[in-house]
Amino acid sequence: MIGLEMVSVIIPTYNRADLVKEALDSVLAQTLDGLEMEVIVVDDGSSDNTRVVIESCGAPVKYFCQPHQGVSAARNTGIKAASGTWLAFLDSDDLWLPEKLQGQLSFFRLHPNLRICQTEELWLRNGLRINPRGYHRKPSGYCFSALLERCLISPSAAVLQRSLLDEVGLFDETLPACEDYDLWLRIGCKYPIGLVQQPLVVKRGGRSDQLSTTVAALDKYRITALVKLLRAGVLTCRQQALTMQVLVKKCRIYGTGCVKRRRIKEAERIFSLPDTVAQEIGFPLKIAGHDCHELGWFSSSA
Repeated sequence: MIGLEMVSVIIPTYNRADLVKEALDSVLAQTLDGLEMEVIVVDDGSSDNTRVVIESCGAPVKYFCQPHQGVSAARNTGIKAASGTWLAFLDSDDLWLPEKLQGQLSFFRLHPNLRICQTEELWLRNGLRINPRGYHRKPSGYCFSALLERCLISPSAAVLQRSLLDEVGLFDETLPACEDYDLWLRIGCKYPIGLVQQPLVVKRGGRSDQLSTTVAALDKYRITALVKLLRAGVLTCRQQALTMQVLVKKCRIYGTGCVKRRRIKEAERIFSLPDTVAQEIGFPLKIAGHDCHELGWFSSSA
């Protein structure tokens, strides 16, 4: 396999001066054998002393600072500045074990047909080790159907070919959350995903500033990603059917939540969305197939 001589590591950060130095140290501790690495830190408009922390590390780090635009914009800035054939992402609250990059690049040599892979992870919540649930099991190979249900690829665990993003596009900067879910679907509908069985990433959760905590109703943005994918016209017939099934499921869940919160117009839009998209793309079955009023979702007591 060619082109393994350079890997660009991209670390987006926002007001995490207390953590980004630890993340950066874990990158600089990588045991690379004959491979070049560049490190790019994108400060997404921090108001703390992130710049001072990065500049004091004494390592050859490319530092970019931009007005606060969100994690997708920060990652995209890093991608555009990167010169490596391979891209690796690390969220500023996560850590890598020293052999992480070397393990993945060696994995690519053994599997030259792959263009993206991830590793297993160690999960910590508030400093305590926790075990992922069964439905968090990381998939491998052609696994589009598994990726539809939930985000099963962690940015901090992924390494991918730069040219892959030239094909499918960058992170969607209009999505305040689930931007990684959106990207993995665009990749997974076309390409297999590799998996290094070793846990080489420490994923730290339980912080109040994480998107899973600060952004409500994540299914809203997963629905947006599914609709985008269906409208893009890139799916096979089977993938289209699987995506429509998941879209109906997520619309029902999110729409029901809207009704409970008396957001009736939003609920009506969401409940009708699968049929609307099906008509737009010429999907042969009316899979939503229901009358919301008959089902009682919009009763006078709602």
